[in-house]
Amino acid sequence: AIALKYLKNTQMAEDAVQHVFVKLWESTSDIHIEINLKNYLYTMTKNYILNQIRDRKDEISLNYINAQIDIPGQEDVIKAMDDKQMRNLLYQGVESLPPQKKEICLRKLETTDSNQQIAEKMGISINTVKSHYQESIKMLRLYFDQIKI
Repeated sequence: AIALKYLKNTQMAEDAVQHVFVKLWESTSDIHIEINLKNYLYTMTKNYILNQIRDRKDEISLNYINAQIDIPGQEDVIKAMDDKQMRNLLYQGVESLPPQKKEICLRKLETTDSNQQIAEKMGISINTVKSHYQESIKMLRLYFDQIKI
């Protein structure tokens, strides 16, 4: 049970237990067990497994590194997909805003216009742009909370 707990692989666990029993069998004349045999086997198995993990650590690390190299750009693709999905959700939220707030948000998202420039283009005061934008952000946060993002 301990072998399977640590190794999470039935074949490797069986190999570990077999190795421990062979080791015990080979050294029965040299070993004087003064404690419970079950505890002794448990300790032997645990030590063997930990040694195996330590010895294979470099091999596993190398396999992990190679696996990352084998799939070039995987993280970039996943990130791009996540970014696109988030952008789509954002635009869906913006679509649900009242018309003036929606227009201000779209201008902030799609242009590099300052609040002053947006105010001039829309014919409203800069304070109106600021307050509508702040209210829009609050509304979008509520929207994202509702859709559990």
